[in-house]
Amino acid sequence: MSDPAVSPFLAWLMTNPLLGPLVEFGFMRSALLGCVALSLSAAPVGVFLMLRRMSLTGDAMAHAILPGAAIGYLVAGLSLTAMTIGGVFAGLAVAVGSGLVSRNTVLREDTSLAAFYLLSLALGVLIVSVRGNSVDLLHVLFGTVLALDAAALLLLGGISAVTLVSLALLYRPLVMECLDPGFLRQVSRWSPVAHYGFLGLLVINLVAGFHALGTLMAVGIMVLPAATARFWVRRLGPLLLLATALALAACLIGLLVSYHADLPTSPMIVLSLGAAYLLSLLLAPHGALRHQRPASSHLQA
Repeated sequence: MSDPAVSPFLAWLMTNPLLGPLVEFGFMRSALLGCVALSLSAAPVGVFLMLRRMSLTGDAMAHAILPGAAIGYLVAGLSLTAMTIGGVFAGLAVAVGSGLVSRNTVLREDTSLAAFYLLSLALGVLIVSVRGNSVDLLHVLFGTVLALDAAALLLLGGISAVTLVSLALLYRPLVMECLDPGFLRQVSRWSPVAHYGFLGLLVINLVAGFHALGTLMAVGIMVLPAATARFWVRRLGPLLLLATALALAACLIGLLVSYHADLPTSPMIVLSLGAAYLLSLLLAPHGALRHQRPASSHLQA
């Protein structure tokens, strides 16, 4: 027998033109669950990515996972396991390779990373195009957030749990590395753990974003919530919470707008984040219109 207190509420949700699809269709609920898991992990990682001034590095790494995922696709088709393993290995290989090049040649790390990123993107698109078709290529580039199955949701949930636990364990060294990495290297053995651990978290969250939003959109749910939240708050704790809330809200809005307007879901989620960013840029306390830099009569270090 149905609960009389719940049934009217569910009936209202199903007849509600805005929220009804989330109750009526299982694929919408799966997409929302996947976006929640991704938001809880990717947005905090994006905050530290922004504080470390590595936002463009994140974008390059998002494309760097493509050839590994494409090789996994070449071997096993649209296999979640094969594409995940391939993407993780490719992302780590590019991160380590670009670091070795920058430390042993005259090139800076951003230049070497850009070179690896361009080669990776071209190779990945070529592999998918040769083996697959245009539908498969769109799947890789833009994701399939509306087609997340139980295995994909389990993967996203697992990555989210690993990320949150790791961030809790590495919180203090990560904060110190954002402020003064040289000082952390001098006084603590946690410096390499924090540095390479964070790169590992970045890669696995980009792989998670790849499965949901595609390689072209994965970094959007990292960078845009963090950048938007930075216009409103300065302290790290509220910054992490606000970035996560913005990512969750944008995912919900993007899903509903894409359903009702019959538009691609991944771009709508990122565009929702972009709209929040532009509004915050104009209206937030630390935005372009309201924020004024303090006058200074001399240069500051």
